[in-house]
Amino acid sequence: MRGYYLGMKDFEIVEKLLNIEKEQRLRATDALKNYNKDLVHAKQMAFHKCQKRNRWVFGGNRSGKTECGAVESVWLALGIHPYRENRRDVFGWVVSLTQQVQRDVAQAKILKYLPQRHIVDIVMREGKKSSPEYGIIDHIAVRNSFGGISKIGFKSCDQGREKFQGTSLDFVWFDEEPPKDVYDECKMRVFDKRGEIFGTMTPLKGLTWVYDEIELNVSGSDEVWCEYMEWADNPYLDSREVNFMTSVMSEDEQKSRRYGRFFSGEGLVYPEFDANVHVIEPFSVPKDWYNMISIDPGLTNPTSCHFYAVDYDGTIYVIAEHFAGGKTIDYHVEKIFEIANRLDWPKDSKGRLYALIDSAANQHTLSSEKSVAELFSEKGILVNTNVNKDLYTGIQRVKSLFCQKPPKLYIFKNCVNLIREIKSYWWGAGDRPKKVDDHALDEMRYFVMSRPAPQIPVPEPKSEIQLDKEKLLRSVIRQNKWTSKL
Repeated sequence: MRGYYLGMKDFEIVEKLLNIEKEQRLRATDALKNYNKDLVHAKQMAFHKCQKRNRWVFGGNRSGKTECGAVESVWLALGIHPYRENRRDVFGWVVSLTQQVQRDVAQAKILKYLPQRHIVDIVMREGKKSSPEYGIIDHIAVRNSFGGISKIGFKSCDQGREKFQGTSLDFVWFDEEPPKDVYDECKMRVFDKRGEIFGTMTPLKGLTWVYDEIELNVSGSDEVWCEYMEWADNPYLDSREVNFMTSVMSEDEQKSRRYGRFFSGEGLVYPEFDANVHVIEPFSVPKDWYNMISIDPGLTNPTSCHFYAVDYDGTIYVIAEHFAGGKTIDYHVEKIFEIANRLDWPKDSKGRLYALIDSAANQHTLSSEKSVAELFSEKGILVNTNVNKDLYTGIQRVKSLFCQKPPKLYIFKNCVNLIREIKSYWWGAGDRPKKVDDHALDEMRYFVMSRPAPQIPVPEPKSEIQLDKEKLLRSVIRQNKWTSKL
């Protein structure tokens, strides 16, 4: 009987272990299915649907950004991505800052969403593959839906750039901000396969290379995309916990840890600007909205020119952009006319355009007997140099247009340089913005200042009857207060 009892006990233990393993497999499978089925986080969905090959999520802590990277990696490895063309035998890297962070964050998320039945093998750097969550994984071999074998490799930035050389990849997921040299090396790894890079991070280091290369997209790449996530975007966060964390964080700390925003400690000139609100898709603008062209000329510096429309309610739309540096006036005039012809912009009887221009264009250069304004006019763009350059008032006017509800200033998505300058316009010393990359902002301000100032409604004078009523009402209120004290 004793032997039979031990046998039954062993059987029960084995059965329990099998049930636990089955439950874990089901939980992993359900996690991926439920993410796909019940996804209600709109910005996560925008990330997955985006077709750009270099896309990033800048999110506050617990905003749901890491889930994006993990699910994206699993979808690609399994060949079941619902929004892009899938491949067989996919090879990708998950890149963390350190091996410890890899184990605790990115690796844990991958194991959460990767169904057990698709795992062919797990190769460990440290620990046992029977308990991979407690060790450091080198790579996971995954059964692809096309019948091939995909591989999800794990790297950490503390290994150094040399460890990122030599491999051809289909994707790289950066969990948090990598060093620039590691990022550059990984870009070369996806080059020959036309692979993709995506990153999920909380910007805690200030205005780093990521801010320039991704948020501002200084290179003007068509493949760069980014999105911000904050606590309010994550419907699964407990509101009581959000209120508590808000109460114990400073406003500066909240900018990065709550809202996922880059912060320099100096402050943006236009914090009211929200690309999700003020940047819109181009549409066919009625010609009777067409208003004015504004130019900020440059020789070695860029020349910035934008076309402005104003609707019947006084809302301004920036609808087209010319922006180029180191070019001749002939070149700029040609490009501005190309835009005007495409828009069917109004011209005078001689085919000339009208535009505002910086008053500095009246000055003569050492290499020319004529001013920039005269040269533009000779080429068919009649410029008005009588612009209001009051910096402080102009900034306040623009800020007011951004913060009104609904806004009174919208920018077409194709005006990329204006959008970039707004995002990188910071206050400097002496309550003046830093004089860096502000050419588009200057000519936008010239146009805004050319518009009538917002009118504050003045109330009509009150009649004698109204004044008497108010006097009587105040008397009753005083009487009630005196009576209540008795």
